[in-house]
Amino acid sequence: MIRNILLIYTGGTIGMIKNNNTLSPFNFDKLHSAFPELKDCGSSLSHITISKPIDSSNMNIDQWIELANSINKNYNQYDGFVILHGSDTMAYTASMLSFMLENISKPVILTGSQLPIGIKRTDAKENLITSIEIAASNIIKEVCVYFEYKLYRGNRVVKINADNFDAFQSPNYPILAQAGVKIKYKKQYLSPQSSATFNVHTKISNDVAILKIFPSIKKEVVIAILNSATGIILETFGSGNATTEGWFILELEKGIKKGKIIINISQCLSGSVNQGHYQTSKSLEKSGVLSGHDMTTEAALTKLMFLLANKSNNISVREKIEINLRGEMTI
Repeated sequence: MIRNILLIYTGGTIGMIKNNNTLSPFNFDKLHSAFPELKDCGSSLSHITISKPIDSSNMNIDQWIELANSINKNYNQYDGFVILHGSDTMAYTASMLSFMLENISKPVILTGSQLPIGIKRTDAKENLITSIEIAASNIIKEVCVYFEYKLYRGNRVVKINADNFDAFQSPNYPILAQAGVKIKYKKQYLSPQSSATFNVHTKISNDVAILKIFPSIKKEVVIAILNSATGIILETFGSGNATTEGWFILELEKGIKKGKIIINISQCLSGSVNQGHYQTSKSLEKSGVLSGHDMTTEAALTKLMFLLANKSNNISVREKIEINLRGEMTI
């Protein structure tokens, strides 16, 4: 069965090609001539480009809304979607789309490359071809990232390397598939197909900030960040530990009483926040700081942006933070 796949180009390295020692945008109308292997992918390809292709470092709420609207508009016409995206903020976009696209029953695969198309040893070709094949497989029913032979849940990835092809990792959740001679899917880890109605949320709040704790952090820095936003991601040590100095806990308590929502996320790449396990995290728990469990910073931040815009009050936001909504955390 031929499946209809829509490519959505946002910008980034994968959309560039080298001609005469200069980089220029790749013409996706020539996709099949550039990649004849696509004829065997069992798919019919179409492509669109967002209104203003960007370097992914400039990714923002406007582009996320445009992507979600594009998928919504084309949802019934296509069997799967492949988003071509710069790698720098791909984990943020994948996480945000996982929350925006509720009850999705089709694949949304984000991919990119470290080297442009046409460059010697480029990774663009394999990433693109395999992403299309995965999107056409009718196996995946969620937002994912595919990079360097591995398929990841979108809201579980972090970018860990700026130089190597294996740029991403899923520290706290197994990969969903491994591409080799064949693509081997780990079906026990995939999201089941939802029978509920597909729903797209396009309200997002940027009333958020990240407070990364470090030894001897100044009181003025903590106060400034707490005052800068309603939602705060608190990046702590180890399994959720932070200084127990009186002024620090007092400022957190004052912020929470004013309606701040503070989520405790570990600075460690792997592992989970376990508030109360050590004395240095018990005070956080008592003050009203919420556990982010094993969420990545990218997932916690985008989840907070999503909930602040879509829930009517802080009580509802606080309830949903510690609930697994899209496979983003392990409870």
